[in-house]
Amino acid sequence: MSKILNEVLLANRGYVANFTKGDLAMPPARQFAILTCMDARLDPAKYAGLSEGDAHVIRNAGGRASDDAIRSLVISYKLLGTKEWFVIHHTDCGMETFTNDIMSDLLASSLKTSSVDATGWHDNNAGPGSTDGKYINWLTIKDQAESVLEDVKRIKANSLVPSDIPVYGYVYDVKTGSLIEVPAATEAGKAS
Repeated sequence: MSKILNEVLLANRGYVANFTKGDLAMPPARQFAILTCMDARLDPAKYAGLSEGDAHVIRNAGGRASDDAIRSLVISYKLLGTKEWFVIHHTDCGMETFTNDIMSDLLASSLKTSSVDATGWHDNNAGPGSTDGKYINWLTIKDQAESVLEDVKRIKANSLVPSDIPVYGYVYDVKTGSLIEVPAATEAGKAS
């Protein structure tokens, strides 16, 4: 058994011993959802004041409005009653450190973990690789505020998203813990 697996299972046993939330309702009690990044430095429960059962939190690389993220938001609304959505990206995001071409090239030479330094991303060329990465839009980020605006617009433009759901746009500052509004995104995300 790996050290990580052992630690997770041990932590779960402790969690189970004191578990008291088995009666929470499936719909989120506060009726909102957050789309945010998978970055381990972000704790949406803390920065948004959440307890278990309060809200849906959808996470992916960059907190981007991918087809799957929109699918989750639509389910969150249609079947579980959320009424407001947040798109929250963050400063110092790894998605700002590469492009689609860089990711495709790294995957083409090897499927092993790459490294990064001041000169950029490097692969160990320990092949085999795969060219399938060139067919994926990795949804990289050049500018946080612009990507939040782009994602809010993409969500609002989706034909499955009701116009009366407001979508707010923010950037989380990893150095201060602050949520910084992207006014253009919040404007674009207004309910109508």
